[in-house]
Amino acid sequence: MKKIGISSCFMYPDVDRIVFGPKSLSYLENDMANYVTRKGILPVLIPDVDDDFLKDILSEMDGFVLQGGSDMAPESYGETPIGKWKGDAHRDAYELKIVDFAVKNSVPLFGICRGFQVMNVYFGGTLYQDIETQKTDADQHRSAALYDTIKHPINFVKDTVLSRIYSAVDNPHVNTVHHQAVKDLGKHLEVYATSEDGFIEAFGYTKEPDGKIMGVQWHPEFSNTLKEELIDADAVFDVFLKHLK
Repeated sequence: MKKIGISSCFMYPDVDRIVFGPKSLSYLENDMANYVTRKGILPVLIPDVDDDFLKDILSEMDGFVLQGGSDMAPESYGETPIGKWKGDAHRDAYELKIVDFAVKNSVPLFGICRGFQVMNVYFGGTLYQDIETQKTDADQHRSAALYDTIKHPINFVKDTVLSRIYSAVDNPHVNTVHHQAVKDLGKHLEVYATSEDGFIEAFGYTKEPDGKIMGVQWHPEFSNTLKEELIDADAVFDVFLKHLK
């Protein structure tokens, strides 16, 4: 079986939490588990361990997926927080190690939502810390109440890998569950898709074959909520999977 390492989401000690209150937790969101799991694929949650052990674990993986979740800390891309969005600097450092390993060892990598943003920062890019306050003319991209039941149209850049796989889709839409977004694009990244209000929605690393190291701002693993109203979630994942050795 091919082993796909999935970056952990973290919960930190919380004395008000009944179970494991004083402990840190690493977890995998279940829609993501179902999305990655298929015949011949073994999802592996990458633990938060010392670097010497982490490198050995990463070396066993055939590919990597970066989960969505908490914000990146503005300090991770050279900014000061503008408000309440402090992010998760610990998770940033952990996931940037995974990206660094994948890029330097030419291992397939697929970043989703936060993972997409982590990849942009790794390559020297920056983020809007909060779309609503920094881009007041933007469309709604996140609702805590509606969550993965909102969507928006997406524009695929001509002659890129996603434009080819979705060429037959009329009026394509994706879900949207993010209040941060790419501001300055990182180096050696090619834009694959944009939203109608101008945000980058997908990109790929130009020093590898199309789709081998790429990220998307939407959540393909949540696509079952809106089903046929969205583009086929498996198609983009299949682009990534074809690069597994």
